[in-house]
Amino acid sequence: MSIDRPLRVAVVGAGPAGIYASDILSKTDLNVSIDLFDRLPAPFGLVRYGVAPDHPRIKQIITALHKVLDRGDIRLLSNVDFGVDLKLENLREFYDAVIFSTGAIKDAALTIPGIELDGSYGAADFVSWYDGHPDVPDTWPLNAQSIAVLGAGNVALDVARILSKHPKDLLSTEIPDNVYQGLVQSPVTDVHVFARRGPAQAKFSPLELRELGHIPDVDVVVYPEDFEFDEGSIAAINSSNQTKQVVKTLTDWTLRDPSTLTASRRLHLHFLHAPHELVDTDGDGRVDVLRTERTALNGDGTVSGTGKIQEWPVQAVYRAIGYFGSALPEVPYDDVRGVITNAEGRVVDINGDHVAGLYCTGWIKRGPVGLIGHTKSDASETIRHLVEDAADLDSFATATRPDPSDITDFLAERGVDVIEWSGWKLLDAWEQALGEKAGRERIKVVPRAEQIGISLARITADS
Repeated sequence: MSIDRPLRVAVVGAGPAGIYASDILSKTDLNVSIDLFDRLPAPFGLVRYGVAPDHPRIKQIITALHKVLDRGDIRLLSNVDFGVDLKLENLREFYDAVIFSTGAIKDAALTIPGIELDGSYGAADFVSWYDGHPDVPDTWPLNAQSIAVLGAGNVALDVARILSKHPKDLLSTEIPDNVYQGLVQSPVTDVHVFARRGPAQAKFSPLELRELGHIPDVDVVVYPEDFEFDEGSIAAINSSNQTKQVVKTLTDWTLRDPSTLTASRRLHLHFLHAPHELVDTDGDGRVDVLRTERTALNGDGTVSGTGKIQEWPVQAVYRAIGYFGSALPEVPYDDVRGVITNAEGRVVDINGDHVAGLYCTGWIKRGPVGLIGHTKSDASETIRHLVEDAADLDSFATATRPDPSDITDFLAERGVDVIEWSGWKLLDAWEQALGEKAGRERIKVVPRAEQIGISLARITADS
C-alpha cells in the first residue's frame, strides 16, 4: 500500500532531544512532514533554561540546533501546551505518529525529616529562576549567609557556583536583569556542597570542577579527612581519565596553605556526608541546621552510614540529587522511574504492547542521565523504530485531517497564540539588541506575555 501524502509526525518538546529526533527523521527515506511543539514561547528547552548563564560554551549547542530549525523543513509551533491546548485525541486526528521529548524538569524527591521547611529548595526551580524561565516567579529568596547544596553532579556545582559568585562577574553573560538584581542582594559568605560518597565517586565534569578554582574572590575549601579511597575508588580512578582528573584537582586543593585562603566568599566541598535531617531550631518554620551522617566506603565504591551525625548551621538548603520526569495526560507512565513507559522508544501499555503511533526520546524516555549530546544516539534508536513501523502503512497512516493547515486552524479557533520560527527570530533579535546596548551578547526577556508580544510583533521597538 502507498499513500499520496507525507506522513505527518508531531514532536512534543522542542529541546535538544526533540530537535535531534526531528532532524534525524527528516533525513530518513520517509516522505515526512514534521511539526515540533513546545509549551514555552521559545525553543531549545534545557539549553536555554537549564544551562547556567556563565557556561556559554555549552549554550553554543543552540547554534547547531538553530541551524536545524532554520532550514525550514521542520515547522516550529511554540506556546502550545500539550494536555491543555492539544490533547492526545487531537494529535491522533492531525498526525500519524507522535514523539514525546518533554524532558525532566522536576526535582527528584529527598525523603528526610524537615525537607518541607521554608528555606529548603529544589535545584531545578532555582536553575529555572536564574535562567529566566517564564513560568517561575521573577524573585528568589536570597537571604541566607550560609547555604548547603546536596549533590555530587554538575547541577550541584552550577547551583553552588551561581550562589557563591559575585554578581558583577556574571554581567558579561546573558543573565536576566531580575536575576542579577536578586543576586546583588544576597548576603552569602559560605556555600557548602555535600556528597554522600567519596571524591572518586563524584560525577563532576573535570572542566566544571576546575572552573571553581578561578572564580574571583571565592576560595574553594576542601577537607583532607574526606579523602578516602577504597579498592573501588582506585579501580574507578584507574579506569576513567575523567575520574582521574577530578580526583587530581580535588587532591591538589588539599595541599594548599590555608593562610592563602583570604577571599570574601568560600565554596566548601564535603565528601562522605549523607543528608540526614533539616532542623528548625527556633520554631519559625525555617531551616536553621542541616544534619549529615558521616559515611564510610565499603570497599567497592559504595558507602554505609556510620551513625556519626554532624550539624551545620545553614539558612538554606538546595537539593541537587537529580531530575524527575512528569506524567503526560493519557500517555503510559512509570511513576517509579519518572519516564514514559517504553521499549527502546516505542511507547508501550501495561501489557508491554506498543501503543501504535506513539514514541518517546530523551530524558522522558530513559531518565535524566547523560550529557546533552547523548540524546542524539537516543533519538536515533527511536527514529529507527518509527521508520520500521512506518513500513506497515495500513496501521500507521491514521491521521484523518493530515493537511498542515488543519492543526494551525484548530489552534487558532481555540485562541492559542502559536509562535512559529519567524516569531522566535523576532525574540532572538530583540534579546540580542538588548544585550548590545549593555555590551553583552544577549539579555533574556523573561515574562511570558512579553515574549509572546515580541514574537507576534505586538510589541515592537517603537511601542
